[in-house]
Amino acid sequence: MLKKVFPIFTWLPAYKRSYLSGDLVAGLTVGIMLVPQGMAYAMIAGLPPVFGLYAALIPQIIYAMMGTSRQLAVGPVAMDSLLVAAGLGALSLSGIEEYIGMAIFLALFMGVIQLLLGLLRMGFLVNFLSKPVISGFTSAAAIIIGLSQLKHLIGAEIAQSNQIHFLLRNVLNTISETNGYALGIGLVAILLIIGLKRLNKKFPAALLVVVLGILIVYLGGWQDFGVKIVGAVPKGLPEFQIPSINGSRISELLPIALTLALIAFMEAISVAKAVEEKHTDYEVDANQELVALGTSNIIGAFFQSYPTTGGFSRTAVNEQAGAKTGVAAIISALIVGLTLLFLTPLFHYLPNAVLAAIIMVAVFGLIDLKYPIKLFKYRKDEFVLLILTFLITLVIGIKEGILLGVLISLLLMVYRASKPHIAILGRIKGTEYFKNIDRFNKEVEERADLLILRFDAQLFFGNKDYFKNQLFKQIEKKGKGLKGIILNAEAINYIDSSAALQLQHIIKELNARGLRFMIAGAIGPTRDIIFSSDLIQLLGAENLFVKTYEAVAHFDGKVSKSEIQKRIAQQTKNLLHDPLTDICQ
Repeated sequence: MLKKVFPIFTWLPAYKRSYLSGDLVAGLTVGIMLVPQGMAYAMIAGLPPVFGLYAALIPQIIYAMMGTSRQLAVGPVAMDSLLVAAGLGALSLSGIEEYIGMAIFLALFMGVIQLLLGLLRMGFLVNFLSKPVISGFTSAAAIIIGLSQLKHLIGAEIAQSNQIHFLLRNVLNTISETNGYALGIGLVAILLIIGLKRLNKKFPAALLVVVLGILIVYLGGWQDFGVKIVGAVPKGLPEFQIPSINGSRISELLPIALTLALIAFMEAISVAKAVEEKHTDYEVDANQELVALGTSNIIGAFFQSYPTTGGFSRTAVNEQAGAKTGVAAIISALIVGLTLLFLTPLFHYLPNAVLAAIIMVAVFGLIDLKYPIKLFKYRKDEFVLLILTFLITLVIGIKEGILLGVLISLLLMVYRASKPHIAILGRIKGTEYFKNIDRFNKEVEERADLLILRFDAQLFFGNKDYFKNQLFKQIEKKGKGLKGIILNAEAINYIDSSAALQLQHIIKELNARGLRFMIAGAIGPTRDIIFSSDLIQLLGAENLFVKTYEAVAHFDGKVSKSEIQKRIAQQTKNLLHDPLTDICQ
């Protein structure tokens, strides 16, 4: 039990000396990368930069002990930082102190939600965040994040907004106030980061531009020319404090916390699963990941951390640098801790434009153009879903984008389930294969006296009427020569009570018309439902078949059922010994 809750007790006793070099290099690399990134992401969240370092400290250590991924790098990330800013920015807050308090309590709140979801084994909920929704949302959010940093890049005050049309209007209204020195620093920083990353992805380009930016401003006295700097960064480790807010605010934070909990988990589990494929010595457990991330946020909140999760870029760097275990994360946290203890005065002259450059390069890398192009070519409905999510996020808002995107994707799923694929089958000439006549029109034999229909979904209340309408539509097409119908049920894995009742009405109506109704290929769970409902009395056990060609042969009177065909076609959980022998007799 202890090893399940704290996987560190699984891998730490088996730790090998050969792991240390990889963990050490990875931990140092990510730690150095995390210092400027954390400060930059705190700015996205609307918090003083030092809170990015607080968020990079305790959560990493907790996750290293409780997480099932050995390479996932936990800490502040751009997406969650933006969601914090978007959610809290919509509330009426009295000032920066209340804002900071709400951000910290938000970490506690989302952590509790993640922990509860993990304990209740609800990790599957992330499956409702479909790839098109996430892609559209991420690309739009990246644009909003990037544009929100223009105020630091150009060194002018721009009124912020999470709606792109208002944000662009505000940028255009303020562009004349651009500070050339700040813009120059920012553009050079962007070019340096991009250029150095192309030469060597492991190189800490962000740290280099931070050092250069500090030196330029300090030695050149550029703060006197209007270049805005970070200023005094509090020194020392975060103090233990119990997060607290006005009780009336909890209801306002609930939708933000719930959105953050799911989005943060989606980010972490997706990158953890991607990295897991490269390693065979462990498996990622989605529910334990929820517990680990939730606990990290809960305990982190007591040490002034705002919401955190596993980061895409830092995890990739961690894995590429050779991380083998959670020791790498502990080393990264140590680097952040040492920075807080001894190095914060060095960041006094850090230009905001450099942090803006780091953010813009990081987030614009999240914009995915290949995936929507692929969807446009092959999946038009999912392309529309992606574009709708993208536009809603850009025009209406961040929270609305993800929530409405999920809602639309669920509606699309329900629509597909309500109108599933139906195929009319015919025998491939000279074989016992029955295939879709629309796909094999030249090779199949069609019969006027027999309709063979395959329904490619479960039968339930949402599609029972569609099934009936399509069935009788095909019956009318066949005309008066039709004598029998075979339902190929190989793809039907469930029949609910509403659909079972509908089938009873259909069989009665077909029998009244003098048409024989047969079912072929029903799998075990479907057969159980057929026998446990009144369907079997109306259908008759003699009209159940294992294969479609057997049903056709029996319909033509060429062969009778063998004992083994009866046993397989009529086998159910409750009749394992000799299926329906008594009923048939």
